[in-house]
Amino acid sequence: MPGLLRGMARTAAIAGTATAVSNRVSRRQANRWAEQGDAYGANVEAPEAPPPPPDAYAPEPEVDPIQRLRELGKLRDDGILTEEEFAAEKQKILG
Repeated sequence: MPGLLRGMARTAAIAGTATAVSNRVSRRQANRWAEQGDAYGANVEAPEAPPPPPDAYAPEPEVDPIQRLRELGKLRDDGILTEEEFAAEKQKILG
């Protein structure tokens, strides 16, 4: 158990150090870019925002009911669907 705790503590220390160094490098680089933009007389603007993601609730494309019934029939014939499951799904498709 002490070996496990020592290993966890070492990992936490290494991860913390890596995070601190990474943050410091990022800040330094951002400052250099800002100084270069000012030195060349360029306006430093925020990058353009990415386009919004597609709607997560967009309706699914319409599937041909005949094709869907054929697929369900094949599943029934293969023994994957029972006759009752097939009938229920068929009723949903046909309305």
